[in-house]
Amino acid sequence: MLYSIRLIYYHAITHKILFALTLAGLLFSGYLSAVKLFTNTCAFGETCPMVLGYPACWYGFGMYLVMLIVTVLGLVSTIPAATVTKTDAVVSFLGILFAGTLVIQEFVDDSLTGELGLSTCAYGLVFYLLIFVVSLNALRKIPRN
Repeated sequence: MLYSIRLIYYHAITHKILFALTLAGLLFSGYLSAVKLFTNTCAFGETCPMVLGYPACWYGFGMYLVMLIVTVLGLVSTIPAATVTKTDAVVSFLGILFAGTLVIQEFVDDSLTGELGLSTCAYGLVFYLLIFVVSLNALRKIPRN
């Protein structure tokens, strides 16, 4: 009984952490996307990596939006904790691959630094890594049926 209460509390805290991280990622990529959409330039004077003809930040916005929606649904108990953590883990892993590829390219092109210290893609990668680690840790705590 006590283990169940601790597990419920743990997942509630984890969902709040995932909410904060996905919201931060969404706001960051949303700002980058809005600047590109409305000014046709990239924020912070960086080059805009294009993927299949669209700015990379637009893809990031979509991935963060998916994770935020799933996390909010978990917070309001619409979907199970396992679904939240699995979805966030999978989408953040895809984000790691996506942003990681762009960061490697920026490193090769010697454009990994920006006005914020690192490039915006590098900061996106950091958010994806944090979400992935939190999600994987939460998945380890879910009892197997």
